[in-house]
Amino acid sequence: MTKLAIIDIGTNSIHMVLAEVEPDFSYKILDRFKDMTRLGDGSFKSRRLSEAAMARGLEVIRTLATLAHNKGYERIEAVATSAVREAVNGGEFLEEVARQTGLTVRVVTGQEEARLIYLGVRHSMDLTDRFTLVVDVGGGSVELILGNHKRMVQGQSLKLGAIRMKDLYLKQDPPTKSMLQEMHKAIDTQLKSALQRFKTKRFDRLVATSGMAGNLTEIIYLRRTGRPVPQLNLATITIKEVRTVERLLLNSSFKARLAIPGLDPKRADTLLPATAVIRNLMERTGQEQMTISDKAIRDGLIYDFIERNRETLRTEQRIPNVRRRNVVYLAQRCQYPQTHSHHVAQLATVLFDRTKPLHGLGEVEREWLEYAAILHDIGYIIHSRQHHKHAYYLIKNSDLYGLTAEEVEMVANIARYHRRALPQGKHATLKALPARQRKTLEMLSALLRIADGLDRSHFSVIQSLAVTLGNPVTITLQTAGDPELEIWAARARADLFEKVFKRSVQFESRPPKEKSA
Repeated sequence: MTKLAIIDIGTNSIHMVLAEVEPDFSYKILDRFKDMTRLGDGSFKSRRLSEAAMARGLEVIRTLATLAHNKGYERIEAVATSAVREAVNGGEFLEEVARQTGLTVRVVTGQEEARLIYLGVRHSMDLTDRFTLVVDVGGGSVELILGNHKRMVQGQSLKLGAIRMKDLYLKQDPPTKSMLQEMHKAIDTQLKSALQRFKTKRFDRLVATSGMAGNLTEIIYLRRTGRPVPQLNLATITIKEVRTVERLLLNSSFKARLAIPGLDPKRADTLLPATAVIRNLMERTGQEQMTISDKAIRDGLIYDFIERNRETLRTEQRIPNVRRRNVVYLAQRCQYPQTHSHHVAQLATVLFDRTKPLHGLGEVEREWLEYAAILHDIGYIIHSRQHHKHAYYLIKNSDLYGLTAEEVEMVANIARYHRRALPQGKHATLKALPARQRKTLEMLSALLRIADGLDRSHFSVIQSLAVTLGNPVTITLQTAGDPELEIWAARARADLFEKVFKRSVQFESRPPKEKSA
């Protein structure tokens, strides 16, 4: 299972979901957190995030990131939407988030926001071959998405978010008639233009998502049944009910709105513009009824993560050890010769085990040898000439999470000395290695050099080996074919072994075992 935390830094709220991705690529939500931070308050007039709003946002993000880390969620995907992407100081805010939490926040465009919302909705309800129009009324923007069960056909992001409408038009509470007229004109103009740009004007149904639509639905259900909505996803509301709630909000003072059953007090000043957008859209599309989805951008981010990382997730399932897994990731990124590299790693670790009385090293050093063997040929992605040196720099400058800086240095050096020159004090690559580790490096590199020679053809001719410790050390090879090339290469690579252990090496081979009839 892969643990994934999603942080959505919205204009109105900051959300976090903690999810586990299963081996079959399904997922389950283990916990949700939300804080209505109102990051975008006042930003759409000033084009700046206020100091107070940024302080609130930073505190919430810092708390959520700490919570995720404490629960063992090292993989955190964080995105920000319209308030941050439109503010002239949005970059400064994200730099401060990175400084205080270590998170790199991805700012999504309106089009990308629409795509992610569509992914969330598509997996929450049975969309058909016919087109569905999805609307998400956020704090800064409204996303309109046209799609069916197969694909998103078109998406548009409109500057009609509830906080934006409040900031630009509803400058006092209750608003004046002229303020409302200006707001309704802006909503009408943008929706009319957006719908004209859609390739089709006929929709199978209208679906709404977001906290605004959810809160509107909660109010409607309480008025309709006297009870809370039993399940928000797939609940339906009518245009008549939307108009009724809009009039109620319009004709109530701020204090009176707080007493409306079901209304979230933190939406008392923004639900009216959100409801106006929904009502106008229903009228323009001729939809008497609207279906609610409780999935949106956060769920879309999970599906998107799964789709983008299927191979990585498969590798995680196959290789649960985070150290080995990140070594394999690096090898894969560098297009390593997989069969050869893993066969060399297998031969090297057998040599390690059989020669333990000579070197006296432990499991950690065995791991270093295995990792260096897997990575020893990644330098070919740069150039075949001096690929051993290229391998050193690739390993040294890659993020091998799970290994300390000292371990990365050791693995890089072992790979560096799998061929050509023997380790020497004057070599620049050894300067970062503690003196106490240089003897270990020589012993492990000696084993890797022989193992690499034993697969000179890259055809796994040497199937297994046995070691007899004496002077000379005898390495007996079980072969699957003619081993002459492998033995020739291994003899040439035995120089460091003989220097370090002060014993000569000889190779013997056994023919392939005959298969019984």
